[in-house]
Amino acid sequence: MKKNIKTITILFLLFIVSCDGYLDVLPDGQENTENYFNTAEDYENALIGVYDLLSTTYLNQILGEIASDNSLCGGENPTDVLDWQQIDDMTHNPDNGALRNIFQWMYAGISRANYIIEFQDKTPFARKEQVLAETKFLRAYYYFELVKFFGSVPMYLDKRITIEESQSIDKSPVEEIYAQLERDLQDASAVLPWQQTQPGRATRGAALALLGKVFLYQSKFSQAAQTLDEVIGSGQYMLVSDFASIFSNQNENNSESVFEIQYFGQEGASFDCFQCVEGNIAVGFMGPRFRTGNYAPYADGFSFNIPSLTIVNAFQSGDLRRDATYFNINDFVATRPDVTFTEGHDHNGYYNFKYIPYAEGNALDQRLTHSNNYRAIRYADVLLMAAEAHLQGGSAGTAQGYLDQIRDRAFGNTNNRISATLENVLNERRLELAGEGHRFFDQVRTGQTSTIPGFTANKNELFPIPRIEIELAGNNWCQNKGYATSTCSEQ
Repeated sequence: MKKNIKTITILFLLFIVSCDGYLDVLPDGQENTENYFNTAEDYENALIGVYDLLSTTYLNQILGEIASDNSLCGGENPTDVLDWQQIDDMTHNPDNGALRNIFQWMYAGISRANYIIEFQDKTPFARKEQVLAETKFLRAYYYFELVKFFGSVPMYLDKRITIEESQSIDKSPVEEIYAQLERDLQDASAVLPWQQTQPGRATRGAALALLGKVFLYQSKFSQAAQTLDEVIGSGQYMLVSDFASIFSNQNENNSESVFEIQYFGQEGASFDCFQCVEGNIAVGFMGPRFRTGNYAPYADGFSFNIPSLTIVNAFQSGDLRRDATYFNINDFVATRPDVTFTEGHDHNGYYNFKYIPYAEGNALDQRLTHSNNYRAIRYADVLLMAAEAHLQGGSAGTAQGYLDQIRDRAFGNTNNRISATLENVLNERRLELAGEGHRFFDQVRTGQTSTIPGFTANKNELFPIPRIEIELAGNNWCQNKGYATSTCSEQ
């Protein structure tokens, strides 16, 4: 899976080309693209192309932490990757390059999915129904990322579009986008198997878990609870007994993995084309700045996404997750007197241990080609979402059982159980999922943004639509509230 799902044929790449705008539009030689889907292999290669854009969500993970109260930007100095520094300080604007990358990359994935769906009836083959189901899951995944970051965005379905069409498409209301995500995920879950022979492909559990999350984000608590309960009741997943082992490179695609983005560390890398890299870029960017000595098994990094002391100190005594989530470099160096490192911006001695770079399994530039998979949806996440949904729906008993499972593993015993109140469940989400990119969006959807430094209410709940994308679309879109200058603004 790591090699196959992350490899696109040269032929397919010729057909999926990018323009300067937010969409992949019809390229020159359109007649060639329309003559493509003639074999089952063509569809399978095209589907690999849709999976390939998942690698770019490394940026979504980093920004989901940096924008929250969990993390500081870090880096070498206060201007290192200025786009990220601005998001950390909540001073970002419509010209932020990182936000434009997310906007473009998610739409590139959507466009590739729509390419398959446009020609879904052209050639029959045995696995077509499942190929289309995986395609719809991925399209929903990319759209959900866009809605989380930007709210109302343009929605186009089931076909590629021309440059002219891209300039006339308006933004769709969030409610309409969510309704489409529900349809895509319901269609996908009805077809996908619970288990795939190739790790990393979408499954029924992944589709249902994402559907449950979509319901939760809309405060459709009864539907969320019912959907997430189906994942839990399937018996397909179980918590890994040792929390510290979940994120090991030797324990990828484990029993807790509902959906895991596969990364491959042997393809090389380039700072000129982050979307071309097959390795997990986030990992190298988050590692300590080691300089000399034997710091194996870890590798050198760029010291971004530094955990705040608030989250480091939020763990109770005896909580095994703390030392498995955050790496204390001072404790490490105390046992390795030959090791030296450079203190970067925002240095406080801690780093993200879940996604620390390892020296093994990487080629060329070790800061860009790490093979650490991203655990996009964990079973623990499903349990906590279900607990939240049940509490909101008045079923505290069910929520208590789900919360107990999380706490029992966290402390290695049953002596640290707490009542399943909404406050406790949301706090448990923060501790359990720290460093995984969910915190900012959890804070926004639950109204807990007051602890985010620099956060401005009624503005920073969403990020701005990139200015250049608005211009390329003919200035037909209103900017998100609080970010507009001279053009219209969403109210």
